Amino acid sequence: MPANPIYKYFRSKYLMLTSFMDRIKAGQFVDFKETMSVIAAYYDYTATCFSNGIEQPLVNQAGQNEGSCKIFAFAKLQGLDKNQTLALFGDFYSKDVLEHPDGCDHQNIRTFMRDGWEGIVFSSEALTPKNAD
Repeated sequence: MPANPIYKYFRSKYLMLTSFMDRIKAGQFVDFKETMSVIAAYYDYTATCFSNGIEQPLVNQAGQNEGSCKIFAFAKLQGLDKNQTLALFGDFYSKDVLEHPDGCDHQNIRTFMRDGWEGIVFSSEALTPKNAD
């Protein structure tokens, strides 16, 4: 008897997320584009204002730095720690930031490295699970 198409759909989506999360938790490299694809496959995004940092927070207006917004929202929903969250940025973190510690680019990544989750505040929910329509 052939598998139910709805079952196949959910199983494939579950396996995609599980495989991705297993790689993150094992400390394996993931690409920023892959992170964005996984987020887009599972969540609807609504641009929202968020701040990042404790003493001198970066305020990101709705629609500004959307990649960072999506990653922080996704990582929060998945219960990821600071290092796992940073890994979601791929080369932006591993090459642009870590290889240039005195750089001034990628301020959301650099601020999160310093202040972690204590500094992240969203004005509203950025990600909501997609319906299985």
